[in-house]
Amino acid sequence: MSPIDNKHDRKEVDLLEYWRIILKRKWIMATFCLVLLAGAAVKSFTTTPLYRATSSVLIDEPGSSLINIQDILNYGGYYRTDYLGTYFNTQLRLLTSRSLAERVAKRLNLAARPELASSRERRSGLGQRLRNIITMKGTSKAAEKQSGSAPSAQSASYYYVVQSGLRVQPVEETRLVLVSYVSPSPLLAADIVNAVAEEFVTFSVETRYEATRQTSEFLSEQIASLRDELKRKEEEMQKYGQEKKLLYLNDKESSVVNKFAEVNSAYTESQIDRFKKEAVYRELKSLNVDTLPQSVSNPTIQALKTTYTQVKSEYEEKSSFYRPDYPEMIKLKARLESTRKALEEEINKAVGTAEADYRAALKKENSLLALLESERGDVVRMNNNSILYRSLQIEVENMRNLLSTLVARQNEIQVSSQLGGLRTSNIKIIDRALVPASPFTPDTKRNLIMALLLGIIGGIGLAFFVEYLDDTVKGPEEVEKITGLPTLGTIPYLSGDRSRKIQKRYEDYGSYDFGPPATGDETVPEVTEIELVNYLFPKFAIAEDYRTLRTSILFSHADRAPKTICFTSTAPQEGKTVTTSNLAVSFAQLEGKVLLIDADLRKPRLHKIFNVRNHVGLSDDLTGKLSMAETVQKSAIENVWIIPSGPHPPNPAELLNSRRMGQLLAEAKEKFDVVLIDTPPVLAVIDPVIVSSLADSTVIVIRAGKTTQRGLVRAAEELRKAKSDIIGVVFNEVRIGPQGLGIPYYNYYHYEYSTGSSAGRRRKEEPGGGLNSSGGNAAREK
Repeated sequence: MSPIDNKHDRKEVDLLEYWRIILKRKWIMATFCLVLLAGAAVKSFTTTPLYRATSSVLIDEPGSSLINIQDILNYGGYYRTDYLGTYFNTQLRLLTSRSLAERVAKRLNLAARPELASSRERRSGLGQRLRNIITMKGTSKAAEKQSGSAPSAQSASYYYVVQSGLRVQPVEETRLVLVSYVSPSPLLAADIVNAVAEEFVTFSVETRYEATRQTSEFLSEQIASLRDELKRKEEEMQKYGQEKKLLYLNDKESSVVNKFAEVNSAYTESQIDRFKKEAVYRELKSLNVDTLPQSVSNPTIQALKTTYTQVKSEYEEKSSFYRPDYPEMIKLKARLESTRKALEEEINKAVGTAEADYRAALKKENSLLALLESERGDVVRMNNNSILYRSLQIEVENMRNLLSTLVARQNEIQVSSQLGGLRTSNIKIIDRALVPASPFTPDTKRNLIMALLLGIIGGIGLAFFVEYLDDTVKGPEEVEKITGLPTLGTIPYLSGDRSRKIQKRYEDYGSYDFGPPATGDETVPEVTEIELVNYLFPKFAIAEDYRTLRTSILFSHADRAPKTICFTSTAPQEGKTVTTSNLAVSFAQLEGKVLLIDADLRKPRLHKIFNVRNHVGLSDDLTGKLSMAETVQKSAIENVWIIPSGPHPPNPAELLNSRRMGQLLAEAKEKFDVVLIDTPPVLAVIDPVIVSSLADSTVIVIRAGKTTQRGLVRAAEELRKAKSDIIGVVFNEVRIGPQGLGIPYYNYYHYEYSTGSSAGRRRKEEPGGGLNSSGGNAAREK
């Protein structure tokens, strides 16, 4: 098979494993799904039906309306550039505002609507009714008259009814807004939505018309006041010009002002020049040969500084090798001194030049300052009288322009006020709300479908979660993976219903040779327990499973079959005693002598299964009171002998660990073909560990769906510490089928041999026909 096929097979096995988990946990899934369906059904059928009415409103740009006064209020440009921002969002908020809701409540008179009255009666409890009775008790006719005289005030308090069910949703990339209202009453929902849209348009018109009216009144007052102020300013300007004789001003004053400006500019430039030269002078004055900075602007000084630095570095470098009186050192020192002297002279020369430039610049600045002061006096004298006149003239011109603008705006507002009665607005109702024919919630069908889907998905998830938390051993592969032990056989689970079907089928086929029952009765007994089932019903499938288990034990060793076999489990009630009993019957059917030893000295059960007395037994033999021959009892089943546990000893572990126990097993191996030992659970007491170390082989019986992985690993480790020969495990109470351990399903109700008897079938399965394939006491077929 190719790697691709192997990969495909592994994937298919994984899918089958998932399907097995789903079938195994189907009741968890079904319960979870039913709970969700029931909850969804209760929620859907108990929820009050709600109706939704929707209207569409167009919120256009404010400039599209005839009553627009944006130019008057000077905000039209702002709204147009930010229409879909602040302005649009503001209108959406206004749609859900409390003021608009109060207007709608008054318009519809919600206090008198029967739909709201009935809903309030449904919501009110007994306590609320009592409070209403106490409050209304003793109400006079005058109070009733007063209550009826102000229906609008009462309706306005119902604004919360409008706000609670109102929803506003703008349509993307459009100027449309969907206004909807949700209510148990379809008629009330449609009325409220239409009223909200109409009141919103009315509110917009009234708000903007009120702004127009207030602006008109304000402009009228400002125009009247501005005209009086303009008249007074014109008279004041004319009077001042006549007194100062400023009506015949010539162009001379213009040249004086220009000259003053030129002198002022020259003075400013001289100040800047003086600052620069003073900075150069102070920089050169503070220079020192040893601390001369690298950023000196004089190129001569910079060159001498570089030479001086190089000679000084050379002198300092050679001074570490030569003495000062060395000829070369004397030359270097002389050169250094001459360079230093030249640098100092150049610095002094530059300082002198910079100082001369600074003095000249300072002198020029002082002369320009004197000239500027002289020109300033002329300008002050010539313009002193004309400044106030010009200010009065400019103020009069500004007031005239402002008056002209206000008069024009007032005329526009008067026209807009006359158009206010047309109720034009940039907000328009596109579609009025219709009365909804059916509720939009609850959607029973959708809720049930969603609950079913969520129940299936959640149930599957819950099933896998429970499976993940399940630490029990689930299959042979898992046993081999965690312990390395093979699976010798699987015993199916026998339920009560299945037992009745088995009973009925055996009654229908009464001609079969079942063999003698344990009680000797000719009637077929009812199968209520799996104990001795292969003796009572040898052709039943479970009996065949025990025979398969017997064959696995016989061939567990290549050289010889084990003779003393210890059976144990990890915990109580896992079926080790039943497995030991039925295996004893299976071995006895090969006509070999089988001995059963009940080594469970704490809770023995073998004497009850085989209906023998337990007054003497293994404890008497181990304490030396009786011999093995005196404790062995013949059971009702042919070729099966049993040593019961005997009286309860105070020290079971010490007795089992005694030398007599080993002698007893050796003596039993000589007299019997196979010895089966029933022991307590490994994790409960130390007894099975002791017995397993004395036996030839050990078999661990585990119960499907109960034995934990940790318990099985611990049990195997304990037995291996005692050097026990563990030949494998037996799966007990396996639920066969798709939801079982993944074992192929066989119809255990219709199983029967195709030809011959059961003994003939066994003869084909077990070569040699005996208990010990290596020779010895060879058993004959029945």
